[in-house]
Amino acid sequence: MALKLIGAGFGRTGTASLKFALEWLGFGPCYHMMEVMPNPRNVAYWARIARGEQPDWDRIFEGYASTVDFPACSYWRELAAHFPEAKVILSMRDPDRWFESAQRTIFSKAHLDQFLGDGCDPDLRDMVARLFITTFDGHGRDRDHAIAVYNRHNEEVMRTIPVDRLLAFNPEQGWAPLCAFLGVSMPDEPFPIRNTTEEWIARPPVSRNAVP
Repeated sequence: MALKLIGAGFGRTGTASLKFALEWLGFGPCYHMMEVMPNPRNVAYWARIARGEQPDWDRIFEGYASTVDFPACSYWRELAAHFPEAKVILSMRDPDRWFESAQRTIFSKAHLDQFLGDGCDPDLRDMVARLFITTFDGHGRDRDHAIAVYNRHNEEVMRTIPVDRLLAFNPEQGWAPLCAFLGVSMPDEPFPIRNTTEEWIARPPVSRNAVP
């Protein structure tokens, strides 16, 4: 199964909600960080990529129809080239709201220390370093810098992907733009809201790691 949809939006832009929405619409299974953290084999894939190994995208996404969230969104350009028939969804939200959510969750010192401290699993450390340290030049907790990286990423996606292949999507918009882009009927059920900042903080640390 080749990917039909590639999510290019950073984590904390409603990617968990988008995952469940895509699966509801028949574009699942959808690959998300929650598929990675509980599976050492998947972590090892991304760690090797972070170290410079040539990825086998077909193997990594075998059995998946779509992908959203980190780590795949960091490789949106490569994935768009490898799966030329796949559409691209750029999940977005207000930059300041994105920054505040990320600081309280995936960018929090307590969260990152689990993966980057002494004695941490080398694969987890290298994967996380590539996603959260390299992407943000080590300054992911600096508001101006992090938001500049976020905006630059979104602008680059929109500049690179043809308009007929791309949907810039805020999950707060609900089903309508997503279903129109995918050419499917709108469900009667409310658009799913998953993994809010409050839900993320309320979960025990081990559970948090599975759903960024």
